[in-house]
Amino acid sequence: MFEKQIEIPSPEEIIAERPVPAEIAKIKRERDKLAIDVITGKSDKLLVIIGPCSAHEPAPVLEYCRRLGKLSEKVKDRLVLIPRIYTAKPRTRGVGYKGMFSQPDPEHKEDTLKGIRTIRSLLLGSIAESGLSAADEMLYPENYAYVEDLVTYVAIGARSSENQTHRLVASGIELPVGIKNPMSGSIPVLINSIYAAQSSQVFKYHNWQVRTGGNPYAHAVLRGRVDNYGNDIPNYHYETVMQVLESYADTEGGLRNPAVIIDANHSNSGKQHRQQVRIVEEVLQNRLYDADFRTIVKGFMVESFLVEGCQEHDVVFGQSITDPCLGWKDTERLVLDIAEKA
Repeated sequence: MFEKQIEIPSPEEIIAERPVPAEIAKIKRERDKLAIDVITGKSDKLLVIIGPCSAHEPAPVLEYCRRLGKLSEKVKDRLVLIPRIYTAKPRTRGVGYKGMFSQPDPEHKEDTLKGIRTIRSLLLGSIAESGLSAADEMLYPENYAYVEDLVTYVAIGARSSENQTHRLVASGIELPVGIKNPMSGSIPVLINSIYAAQSSQVFKYHNWQVRTGGNPYAHAVLRGRVDNYGNDIPNYHYETVMQVLESYADTEGGLRNPAVIIDANHSNSGKQHRQQVRIVEEVLQNRLYDADFRTIVKGFMVESFLVEGCQEHDVVFGQSITDPCLGWKDTERLVLDIAEKA
């Protein structure tokens, strides 16, 4: 049984309530090009998608973005910093806090309509106050249309990468879409997902039959895997990255713009957030060792926030209420280090 609670306006209606100002749209177009140029190899900069595990409250996220915007000015010749403003949170058992999209206040009940409006205000505020457009995870593909005019990078999580709808919607997005390896770690499944996203598709989307042109910017994200006993197994090492490179080349019909982003947390770190620094350092060293490795590794995903660690309830300003994150000082040090060695 489905109990109807709140009628949700269409994306067009929501966007019309608060359209994107011309100056914000211009910044976003410029930011989109910076990210696309990294994926296509036109730029030798690195992407760094960085921020809290999940955005649960606007004020600390905006403060984080303001700091990141200032840091970006110091490293913009080597890095493209993209703040993580992840507004939907996947849950392993399907229960618990599911993110700002459905629950804009984690201490109160779900309110999806308020969540959508809160997210749009947050994404607009991030660009206006920091000059940085954000990354978001496309956990629910039908929701992407509500934010498509405000984000520069789209992530598809490990639990979603085998899902047909995610692959189809990704094929119509004209931005970099990072597809994570599935929880099993299967490289063939990952490559098949990228192939589907890069291919033209016909499907139902928001009450229309649509045709897409395929997304040439869809690419791999290595986040580690989980074995049959629940153990985290990393896959950021040299051997796995080179296997992905070979799989790109061996795919029948070819894949465009081979690219790998290394997710430094999740199963790569065993959710030991401080290990992210070591993992990034190893990957940077491998980029120096091998030209092919350097060419395909286009950047990192890092989980960080204002305050290190995590908390169960929203008490400490700027501390994650989901997975633990690096604090700001370590974040700043890590970003500067990446820029120096990029």
